[in-house]
Amino acid sequence: MYGKAIISLGNSLPLFVMLLFITACSPKEEIDIPPSTESDSKEVQDTSVVEADPRVISWENWYLSVPIDRGNGKATSIGYQDIVDGNLTAEESKYFYENDDGSYTMWTTFTGFTTSGLSELGDKYCRTELREYWRGNQDTNDNWSMATGIHILESTMQVDFVEGNGRTIVAQIHGKESAGISGSPATVKIRWNSGMIQVDHYTRPDAGDPWTSQYDKKVDFGRVDNELFTFKIKIEEGKLFCALVCEAKDLDIEYTEFYDYVGNGYTHENYFKTGNYFGWHDDYEKAAQVVLHKVVTEHR
Repeated sequence: MYGKAIISLGNSLPLFVMLLFITACSPKEEIDIPPSTESDSKEVQDTSVVEADPRVISWENWYLSVPIDRGNGKATSIGYQDIVDGNLTAEESKYFYENDDGSYTMWTTFTGFTTSGLSELGDKYCRTELREYWRGNQDTNDNWSMATGIHILESTMQVDFVEGNGRTIVAQIHGKESAGISGSPATVKIRWNSGMIQVDHYTRPDAGDPWTSQYDKKVDFGRVDNELFTFKIKIEEGKLFCALVCEAKDLDIEYTEFYDYVGNGYTHENYFKTGNYFGWHDDYEKAAQVVLHKVVTEHR
């Protein structure tokens, strides 16, 4: 099975438009799926077509979430067709909008609205973020295993500002709870921390414990400040590799091995996320803003 999806945000008109969706604000990913606008699920687009024009905006395999109350005290999920047709409400467009150069601004505050309901201060974080459906099935069971294949995410972005504690998560590998496997771990978090890119990844828990941040390890990987950068995550043979490119900072860090997940007993299925997951929860006023220029995913 081979698949590659690109969201490349340039100046020309998109040649192909794909599905888009995103996660909302809760440490446990209980997701309300927006209604599908197509009756048939799709396989990922043929790579020879995608690679022919790197300016293609390809929204398949994602959905968008913004942290505003959708009317029932939970965060709002936005389907790809509303993005494509420009049908976001004025309130939604405060959080996610297209720029003149074809990039997308992803802004968020800590509003208190999460997928699991209203969050009190000091509890959960909020986000404007993309959540992957790697086969385009628009189903939370559409996830991939670290035990087989190669899985890659490359996100090109620029962090404009992060108020509060200066931290926002710009990419993730998130685990999915399934039959016989408890917990929904945020297994790998790529964090912008006051200009430093950090790799925050869970390590093997004590016997009988779930995979949680209790056992995580944080590694400073490279300073990008407010410059454009591309962060790359790869899972190959069950192992985590990361890379980082930032031309303005003369950074070109090749894939570096961080952890052997499958070798340490990790069995969760997974999905990629990217965007602006604001790590602040002390008041409802502070904000963070990330500009997304391009997203590439590859599964083979």
